[in-house]
Amino acid sequence: MAGHKKPYMLSLGRGRKKKTVGVDLGSGYVKVAVIDHGKEFPQIEQLAMRPIDSEAIVDGDIVEPGLVVELLTTLFDEEQISARDVVAGVGGRDVIIKLIRMDRMDESEAREVIPWEAEQHVPFEMDNVQLDFEITDPDGEGLQMTVLLVAAKKEVVENRVALMEEAGLAPRIVDVDALALHNALEVNYPAAMEGLTALINVGHDTTTVNVLDDGIPLLTRDMSFGTRRLAAELEAEHGMAPDEARAVLRGEGSSALFSDFLGQRAQEVARGVERAAAFLDTHEIGIGIGRLYLAGGGVRVPGLAESLAERLGVETQITSAFEQIQIKPEAVNGVDLDAVAPMMMLPVGLALRRLG
Repeated sequence: MAGHKKPYMLSLGRGRKKKTVGVDLGSGYVKVAVIDHGKEFPQIEQLAMRPIDSEAIVDGDIVEPGLVVELLTTLFDEEQISARDVVAGVGGRDVIIKLIRMDRMDESEAREVIPWEAEQHVPFEMDNVQLDFEITDPDGEGLQMTVLLVAAKKEVVENRVALMEEAGLAPRIVDVDALALHNALEVNYPAAMEGLTALINVGHDTTTVNVLDDGIPLLTRDMSFGTRRLAAELEAEHGMAPDEARAVLRGEGSSALFSDFLGQRAQEVARGVERAAAFLDTHEIGIGIGRLYLAGGGVRVPGLAESLAERLGVETQITSAFEQIQIKPEAVNGVDLDAVAPMMMLPVGLALRRLG
């Protein structure tokens, strides 16, 4: 949120570091971004990514932690990333982000009360939850205030910390994926912080719809839609080899032959956005979504952006993690920036969290 500190789930350690390393453990790729905060504006110092075994991380759950640890260790060694203090992200069904209303009070009082308030809104056992919050209208004068509540299962946070430590890393902050994406969007697209906008992150297993009102997260919804499922359907329905299916999803080769298939699948994402908008209408938001921003590796699926723009009648833009952030020349080591720009929104958003 513009002008406010960003909520995070877990902070370990003190001190202000000039560099922050964001680590994104995706189901398709492990991605790392190193940002130098030593100048007036943050600069990307290093980018790295590696494909991961398709069964190592499924729907955000780390099924094969040994493989993930080995890949992380290898990536940091091969890319000669010396910094070991990192910011990691968690998301999915074990994380809740919700705007709530409560009696107006200062932050210290709210911190005492928030566990009891959270019981009404969080569908987890409170003894097993890590909570954080932000008062979105701290200067308001009404009897009530709006609070952005964030909750994650402790087990998820602790497991992510343990995995990072096993890989020789020091997780100083565990952030929430949706809020890290928000960070990257705010820095690269300031106009997205005005009015009602939606940020859609299309990943390997999951598509996340985030709706913002003047930069404040109103709604976060996950959909079981991603490039893994699309590739499997192409293989099953059209007898394609895995490599051929992935090429089609990248817009290569014979993707034009499957435009109807891809267009139909794109409509699923559009329906998810429509359901989110309908939910907001029932809660008297009263203004339609004005702009749509697309992130993640799946946004390059042929026809996806066009189908969304046409069905929703909304200005639609594929994001770049480097739209406004300067990249140091040495950061680019055989990386196709245009190809990875939407995929790097999450790790860059994590690395924008200045430690301390």
